[in-house]
Amino acid sequence: MDLQLKDKQVLITGSSRGIGLTIALAFAREGARPVLVARDRGNLEKAEQAFVQAGLAKPQALLVDLSRSGSADELRGLVPDIDILVNNAGAIHGGNLQEVSEARWRDAWELKVFGYINLTRAYLPMMQARRQGVICNIIGMAGAAPRADYICGATGNAALMAFTCAVGGDSMKHGVRVFGINPSPTRSDRMQGMLEQQAISRLGDASRWAELTGKFPLGRLAEPAEMAQLAVFCASPLCGYLSGSVINVDGGQMFAPTGS
Repeated sequence: MDLQLKDKQVLITGSSRGIGLTIALAFAREGARPVLVARDRGNLEKAEQAFVQAGLAKPQALLVDLSRSGSADELRGLVPDIDILVNNAGAIHGGNLQEVSEARWRDAWELKVFGYINLTRAYLPMMQARRQGVICNIIGMAGAAPRADYICGATGNAALMAFTCAVGGDSMKHGVRVFGINPSPTRSDRMQGMLEQQAISRLGDASRWAELTGKFPLGRLAEPAEMAQLAVFCASPLCGYLSGSVINVDGGQMFAPTGS
């Protein structure tokens, strides 16, 4: 299937590893020109090598900390013209209302919540002026199924869901699509680390973290490629009527029956 993405320039934040890197690779395989953005030089260099190892052209890679004020405008200056923006950068730690300090709460939101908002603010006018463009926000299932032990992330994700729907509902008047994807827990180094912490508290052994994945649909975590392939397809012209929506990708877990 031709997704009609050849030579499209795609800016992907948080793309040095995990879902972001997998999205960048998936776009490249469709003939698009991904631009990688991350704030860790070592991880960016490893991401560039992942392209080489996959037989793909080495992408443009930019070292930008999107939690800094003014960083969105800085990035817009470095890459002024894009076809697709994928907001993906952000990692919010767990904890309940009393465990997450104000400073930690604000720090997490600077990167993910305000990072998404500021980059959309930076690129949306250009897209609207030419009446063409797509913005994809990778958010997270905690926004749709909030938990008290992930209060900071759940609240931030819920805000981004509302933001995506509001912007995407209006942007179509100007030919621009804005949509979101809510991944469920997805295999990554960060997710494994979180499961290891849970395994210590519940099972007394970090090495038994894989046992905790049995609670998920199909008895496993979601795969980064499953999120990436959805993002690329939905960002393509083949999904030209998709805007103002957030797609939950959790294997039906939110609606699965509980108990016996």
